[in-house]
Formats: sequence, structure tokens, C-alpha cells
Amino acid sequence: MSNSPVTPPADVVTVLPTGRTVFGMQLPVQSQSTIYVQPWEPTAGPDELAAVALACEAAGFFYVGVCDHTFIPERLAGAMSTTWYDTIATLGWLAGVTTDIRLLSHIYVLALRHPLRAAKEFATIDVLSAGRVICGVGAGHVNEEFDQMGPDFDHRGPATDEAIAGLAKGLSEELPSLEGPRWKALGLGLRPRPVQSPRPPIWTGGSSPAALRRTARFADGWLPQSLGPNAELLGQLRRLRDEHRDGAPLDIGGISEFLYVGSPPPGLDVPKGTVAGPPEVVAEYLRTFADAGVGQVQVRFPSRTVGELCDQIAAFGGDVAPLLGS
Repeated sequence: MSNSPVTPPADVVTVLPTGRTVFGMQLPVQSQSTIYVQPWEPTAGPDELAAVALACEAAGFFYVGVCDHTFIPERLAGAMSTTWYDTIATLGWLAGVTTDIRLLSHIYVLALRHPLRAAKEFATIDVLSAGRVICGVGAGHVNEEFDQMGPDFDHRGPATDEAIAGLAKGLSEELPSLEGPRWKALGLGLRPRPVQSPRPPIWTGGSSPAALRRTARFADGWLPQSLGPNAELLGQLRRLRDEHRDGAPLDIGGISEFLYVGSPPPGLDVPKGTVAGPPEVVAEYLRTFADAGVGQVQVRFPSRTVGELCDQIAAFGGDVAPLLGS
């Protein structure tokens, strides 16, 4: 794929602390794909969602994240389910439920929206949360969403590049002008202005070659799809960052296997690959991320109830994170 004609954002906004690894979690209930949904989630609702978000905040997590799909076509409903709370509405609600934890869209399918509409949404959440939003965006994968809302599915990559540049402008400038193949605008006023200065960070998702190039050129941070600290992907990303942005800082993320602090109880369905055991065992696994230069790790825990999940989050924050300097 050749470089998009769109100009990347001029600035780079990094937010992860230096010298230590922090942790985040994609919230349950809000999206219920069969890849990761736990048995208790289909009958859960806002109370359980709030309980988990507050447990993450109390445990010192850096962020909680929510996913994005507008609708799920019938051909995918069996695998992905059709339960996907709206991303922006959920983040706005979480801004009022929580106090300190950052709020991440993981990920928002940006090419399906006008970039200034997206800038308005994220800026508003940033104001409502007193400067805690992180704009996690990606290209998407569901053809039917693009048939109904978007550019042509086969052109979603360049459209996403253009939308990221437009989003960054809308978050940085009160009267942004857009110039690109799809969106053109001149001096359109955009308020409220975000709290974070010069703007909230934009993290891009994906582990494909195109996604790595997009991250290297346009992003402040990276949200991989693959599990573990993949040395090959990290090497490619750093080389591309050197090539396109002169090695500018980049907040690098990772996704862990399922974790369980302690011995999993009988009756708990522990997914293959789960890292379970005393805090020292879990911490040893997570050190591999820090050793690879990963600044934030998205963790996840198998659970039979929301209470069990909140207990695992608390055990992680109290017993595992301190072993990692977090």
C-alpha cells in the first residue's frame, strides 16, 4: 500500500508514564462477542458495567475500554452477537460514573463517521471527564457497516488515514479546515474544546502491515490485535516510525492472555493459554511485555460472576501490579 496523500498530524501526544508498565481492561457487558463473553454477561446491564469500571479504577488501572460496532449483520450474529452498546454514549456515561481512570474507545471505526463529528464527540467526553479520553480508532472489518454508512469497504484504509488527520485537526483547532479525497471543510467552528492540550491522544488499532504503517504515520499510540509482546511486529513498527516520523515517541500497547490470580476454582471455564497462579507467576509473565518496551497491557480475567471478576481485578491491583512497579 502506498502512502496516503493525507498529511499526518503535526504533533505527537503521548500519555503513558515512563519507566513503568500500566494496565487497562476492555469492559464486559458493553460488547458480547462469543470470542470473549463470559457466561454471566448476557443478563447483566449498567449496574455490572459500573461495578467493573469502578473496580478497575480502585485497583489503579490506567484505562477502561469499550468497543464499537453500529450493527452486526445476520451472517455474523452467531459469532459476534448483536449486543454492542454505543461507544460514545457509553464513554460519556462512564465519564460520570468514574473519577480518575482514563476512558478508551477500543476501537472506534472512524472512517464510518465524519471526522469533525467524531472530534465533537471525543472533545465532549474529554470535557465531561475532565480530560481523560483516549481516542482509539481503527479501520473496521464488517463489510455491511461500510455498505450502509461508509466509504467503499475496499477503500476503508485510505479513508481511515484521512479521518485520523481530520480528527486530530478537529481536536487541535477550534476552526479546522479539512482537505482530502473524501472530506473538505473550511473554518468550521467546533466547541466544546477538549481539556487535554494540545489534544487528546489518538491510538490506532491493528496488527496488519497496513495498520502498522497507519500507526507509524498518524498515531500517538498503538493497540495491537495479537496477543503477547510480538517482537517481530514491534520491530517492524519501530522501523516504520523511524522512517515516517523520525522515531517520534509512541505509546505502545499489548494484550495479555487471560489471567487468574491464584488457583482457578472448580467449575470455572479457564480458556486455553490462561496464565494462572500466585501473584509472582502472573507478574513474571507480564514482565515480558515491559522487557519488549510495551508501555500498557490490556489484561482480562475469566469469571463466573461479576463479583468474581471484581475480586480478580482487586487481587491484580493489590498483589500483582506492585511486583511490576505499577
